[in-house]
Amino acid sequence: MSTPDRFAGTRVIVTGGARGIGGRIAERFGQEGAHVAILDRMADAGRAHAECIGARFIETDLADNDDARRAMREAIDRLSGVDVLVNNAGMLRFASVLETDPDEWDAMFAVNTRAMLVTTQVAATAMIEAGAGGAVVNLASMAAKTGGEGQVAYAASKAAVVALTRVSALELGAHGIRVNAMCPGYVLTEMGADTRTPEKVALWSSYSPLGRLGTTDDVAGLALFLASDEGGYFTGQAVNVTGGMVMH
Repeated sequence: MSTPDRFAGTRVIVTGGARGIGGRIAERFGQEGAHVAILDRMADAGRAHAECIGARFIETDLADNDDARRAMREAIDRLSGVDVLVNNAGMLRFASVLETDPDEWDAMFAVNTRAMLVTTQVAATAMIEAGAGGAVVNLASMAAKTGGEGQVAYAASKAAVVALTRVSALELGAHGIRVNAMCPGYVLTEMGADTRTPEKVALWSSYSPLGRLGTTDDVAGLALFLASDEGGYFTGQAVNVTGGMVMH
């Protein structure tokens, strides 16, 4: 359930917020009173979603370090600061250990991990200068803890997100900045839709004791909790959103 005033006046940046999990996170923050900026490379979808939920949209290629910094600074300027950064942007490609091209490996890390470093650097610098603390929520994955056949680059990049989260929490905690990661399991979004069949959905659902797959609201609800005062003693955590598929 939404609490209309929980984030009243809070300034939130969501990367990869044009659709899917990021889109729902951005929408939920807006519903609870936040001022939201969406960063995404999908200009048409991003602008349309931002207009629909009353957010700001900034087009960017987060794999480009300079452009990522430019977009973050523009978002912070347009919001007159930043209180919450949700690093949601990511990509998924499949290949085995023996078949993975090193260039594909680098491309996966550029979006899934390196971009988080860059955006966190910009946001945390602004938060420290403002002196009011803040929260960073990083999207990792169940794959960070379990791996998965055909997901070597993806799983490795998401494991790196968990490590980045822990070190960031250690280093930024003194400034009142909390950093946590979310590790979703199978969530039905546009990413990976071309590999999905009814048989696979049924199989994946059977892996959860709850007998279902995750929804974007399942993940968004955790993101808002981790960014809220209620989550104020959480930092450095990699929290599962897997319906019990992973319990460690």
